[in-house]
Amino acid sequence: MKIEVWSDFVCPFCYIGKRRLEEALEQFPNRDQVEVEFKSFELDPNAKLYSGQSIHELLASKYGTSVAQAQQMNENVGQQAEGVGLKYDFEKMKHTNTFDAHRLAKYAATIGKEKELTELLLHSYFEEGKLISDHDVLADLAESVGIARGEVLDVLRDEKKFANEVRIDEAIAQQIGVTGVPFFVINQKYSISGAQPTSTFLGALQQVWKEENPAPKLTDLSSNQGAVCTDESCDIPTDK
Repeated sequence: MKIEVWSDFVCPFCYIGKRRLEEALEQFPNRDQVEVEFKSFELDPNAKLYSGQSIHELLASKYGTSVAQAQQMNENVGQQAEGVGLKYDFEKMKHTNTFDAHRLAKYAATIGKEKELTELLLHSYFEEGKLISDHDVLADLAESVGIARGEVLDVLRDEKKFANEVRIDEAIAQQIGVTGVPFFVINQKYSISGAQPTSTFLGALQQVWKEENPAPKLTDLSSNQGAVCTDESCDIPTDK
């Protein structure tokens, strides 16, 4: 089974959704046969590298609310994050453009480090307040999961490297009608939108597994002369 996950590194529900999917996989008996692949999605492709605004001010400006209302909204999101063991620090978050982070994740995928880097990027943004558009920060993070710093900087300094891979993911998202993230596609046939409850993910995994791996149907080649026993009796045929 393959699960493709479209997400952005500054999307609070993407991290929550990732955790809930992971919780479901922990309870899924066939989890060893499930492959998870992350896909790029930019919530705001035109976002600045860092405006200096707090996340509360940014949200208030975006939705036309007061800063106090934005703080309350963020507090509600933070409570959901705590429910899956995450501790969001909204006072430290630095909203930024994520294109370079996505390019780096694409590079990491080529050397088997996508999952480690994806987790670290989300953790660094939401829980540590790191500026994940800064090339030195990205190089530090990549280096901590075993990616050579020099190679990381070579990728980041060339805007064309892995840009096409990011754009392909975004084009596919548009083709299949993804308008928000997180968005999960299972076996290119089934979709789940949003940070659904763990039980929803688990139910989906079980349903897809059952539909994609049906029990074999046997063709009965028996004659009517075979002796059969059930719980109640044995039916012994008589020769004629």
